[in-house]
Amino acid sequence: MTVAEIFPWQQTIWQQIRQPDSLKRHHALLLKGRKGIGKLGFALALVQSMLCEQVNATGKACGKCQDCYWFEQGLHPNFRLLEPEALSVQDGTADRNSEEKQEEAGSTKAGKKPSQQITIAQIRTLDDFIYLSAHQNRYKVVLIHPAEAMNAAAANALLKKLEEPPPEVLFMLIAHGTSVIPATILSRCRQVAMPTPDHKLAKDWLIQQGIAQPDFRLAMSGFSPLLALQYDEQQSSHHADFIQSLCVPGKFDPIGLAEKLYKQDLSSVTSWLQKWCYDLMSCHLSGRVRYHLQQMDVIKRQAAVIDPVAVGFLWRDLAASQQLARHPLNPRLFLEEMFLICAEIIRPAGSETR
Repeated sequence: MTVAEIFPWQQTIWQQIRQPDSLKRHHALLLKGRKGIGKLGFALALVQSMLCEQVNATGKACGKCQDCYWFEQGLHPNFRLLEPEALSVQDGTADRNSEEKQEEAGSTKAGKKPSQQITIAQIRTLDDFIYLSAHQNRYKVVLIHPAEAMNAAAANALLKKLEEPPPEVLFMLIAHGTSVIPATILSRCRQVAMPTPDHKLAKDWLIQQGIAQPDFRLAMSGFSPLLALQYDEQQSSHHADFIQSLCVPGKFDPIGLAEKLYKQDLSSVTSWLQKWCYDLMSCHLSGRVRYHLQQMDVIKRQAAVIDPVAVGFLWRDLAASQQLARHPLNPRLFLEEMFLICAEIIRPAGSETR
């Protein structure tokens, strides 16, 4: 389970949210913002502070009382965390639920790939929790992360609970993007835009964490400090090979690349191509490169001969591909189709850059 933590760039929003009775005026809170800026750590810190009876002057949990101990062990009776099974397995939190609750929530069978969705069965497991008396008659909190992982049935089931919210229950949702969350749910939440640190603050924080090459990591992670902190060196090797293939369009092999990368996180691979397209368009229009500073000379040569309309259509298609990246029917075919479209656009430039 992610550690409850308030990051340096979140101090102001923490003070605003923790004002007396600020949370009690709403039954649903939506924390939204770019992935990798610390929304989950902030949300957990907020939940812990609500459950702690000995908060300090700034509203932060004491970390020493029985409630804090229960919370840190994932055992607090007044808290439920709903997330896709794939995230629970990744964080090592799946074993905190009893086998019975896992079955009720539609947990996958042995040998089956963990689900990337939050299901209606998981929402239904909340019924006893939110409608029965709380431990010591205190506030109860449901944290849903990420909210956009709810499938349509799960979102409808949650909406019914938000339309008739039980007393003394706070639903807290975390969203990396709100475009796929039903408007009916959004309208019933107090929406809070979580702050993104500026480059210097993010860089300084990474240096404090002992990270070398913070500028490079920030660029490759979309300037999200937590993603930069978690930057996978093994994945970095795949990424470097991918970028090298884009640098020599005449040797760009869509089928071979798909074969090499189909076992990687497809959302990350799609993001790699999105960043390359962004730099091509940015360089073509303004002469600036945001992400691939080490490949600036190559990007400048390609940007000088690209068809900006074609790259714009590719950018649009990649945005749609990013939505499908979590649930492709066939990962290899998913990448092949995306790379073949890319090849049609960048190869003409390659003939003039070799």
